[in-house]
Order: sequence, then C-alpha cells, then structure tokens
Amino acid sequence: MGTLVGHVAPGFAFFILGFWHLLNHMRLHALNPTSYTYLPWFPTSRIKYLELYLIISASLASISMELIIGPDRHQPFDPDGTIPSNHLQNFEHSNISMAFFVYAIFSILLDKFDPPAKLGLTHLLGAIAFGQQLLIFHLHSADHMGVEGQYHWLLQIVVFVSLLTTLIGICHQKSFLNSFVRSLSILLQGVWFMVMGFMLWTPKLLPKGCFLNLEEGHHVVRCHSEEDLESAKSLVNIQFSWYLIGVIIFGMLLYLVTINKFLGGRKVEYQSISKFEAKMEEDEVDVEAQKKIIRVINGGGESRFLPIEKSFAPMDIER
Repeated sequence: MGTLVGHVAPGFAFFILGFWHLLNHMRLHALNPTSYTYLPWFPTSRIKYLELYLIISASLASISMELIIGPDRHQPFDPDGTIPSNHLQNFEHSNISMAFFVYAIFSILLDKFDPPAKLGLTHLLGAIAFGQQLLIFHLHSADHMGVEGQYHWLLQIVVFVSLLTTLIGICHQKSFLNSFVRSLSILLQGVWFMVMGFMLWTPKLLPKGCFLNLEEGHHVVRCHSEEDLESAKSLVNIQFSWYLIGVIIFGMLLYLVTINKFLGGRKVEYQSISKFEAKMEEDEVDVEAQKKIIRVINGGGESRFLPIEKSFAPMDIER
C-alpha cells in the first residue's frame, strides 16, 4: 500500500462503495420515510450479491498484491521463514483486506441462511472490519511521524467515524442520519486515500522543503528542517478541511437532488394538533346550529327529520 497505486486503488474502491451506499440510502428513505431500515449492503437486480462479490475480489487482489505480487521474490518471507522488517507493513495491510473479505463472505452466508440476528450480525462484521482498519493504522509499523503520519492521523479520524456509525447501526437500524454519516465517511475515506497517493508519491506535489527518500525499500517523505515539517503538516490539515467541506457539500446536494427526483416535487402537508382540535370544535358548533334550525322549522316540536350527528366538509361530499 505504500505507493501511489497502493493508495489510489483502494481509495477508489472506498469512494465507489460510499457513493453507492449514499445513493441507495437516500433512495430508500425518500420512498419509505416511515418504514426505512438501515441496510449494511444493497442487492442489485441482476446479480444480488454484486456489491459483496466486488468487495471479495478487491480484498483478494489487495492481499495478492501485498504478499505475492509486490515483494521482489513474490513471497514476503526470508529464506529462514521469518518476516523481514521491510515486509511487516505488507502483512498489516493484508490483514485489513482480510477483515473486509471475512465481512463479505459471511454477509452472503447470513443472507442465505437468514437467521433472526442476520442484520445485527452483518453490522457487527462491518464494525469489526473498520475496527481492524483503525487498529492497524494506529499501530502501524511504518514511520508515521512525519508528513505521511499527519495524513494517516487524519485518516484514522474518518475510519473511527465509520466504525462508530456502524456500531450505532446495530441498535438504531431506523436512523437515516446515521446511515447518511456512515456513507459519507466511507466516501471521504476513499477521497483521502486517493489524495494521499498523489500528494505523497508525486515529487512535484510535495510541500516546499520536503523530498522523497528511499528507506528499507519504501519511499518516505522527509523534510529538510523542523520548520519545513511543521509547515507541511499545517498544509495537510488545511487540505483535509477543504476535502471535508467538499464532501459535505456533495452529500447535501446529492440528497436534495435525490429527494426532488423520487418525490417529484410533492410536499407532505402536516396539521398541528391544536388546529385539528379547533376544527373539531367548529364541527360540533355547526352540528348544534343545524339542530336548532330544524327545531325552529318544526315549531319547537320533535324533529321530523333524522338527527344530524356529523357535518360534512365539501371534500367528504365529493368523495
């Protein structure tokens, strides 16, 4: 993962997954606002498990790249069977992919067997995958104290939001806001992964005073002075703020467009309880007035007509 492609490829996968979830959650909520249920994955019309199949494929491709294709000898071990220090991060990255692989496999099995706790267990598997991702990035064996470390520290915040909202989804499966935030966080993960890939491994995009240095088979960003390092970290923070605001704007605009599309500009009219009670009182007054009129017509005697128990509004008569 410590390359441009190693960050852009998974970043693109997270971006597509987040966008897919965001769009589907908005569509479901627009069509069923009262009966909406937060789903961990979405089937497609032709291939039901397409989303999960793609997660399985991407996970296997990532594991193969880290442990087989990437290493010079196409295997990550030394001749004596030990793991060399320059391949420790390969195993760490592959463990993240393995967690998502397990999530996708058991999501399919849970859907096929359809146990009572299917939805809650699927959310739990997703939370475990994000938890594994957060743990690996927090305890990474690579040197993440410089500019690259600042990128990863901010990434951990986004992963934590994905983890937290997935856990909340276990108990609050009707919350659209929770699924909205979770989808945005997954999308932001993808965006930030891609930004890291381009900004850390494109020499022309490196902050002023910083350079790429080859250390233990991996290129690492180093800076000439402490002042250059602090300046570079500040630029990373500013950059993250821009992308965060951009993702929020994108999510809100997409929500408005989606709601307008599926509702077709229709508006639901709500009536307060106080107005409803006032309307009922008016109806009762109308009934009493009609009874008095009938008594006057009958000369104060008994009514020759059937008693009127309810007044009808114009809309009731039309129906």
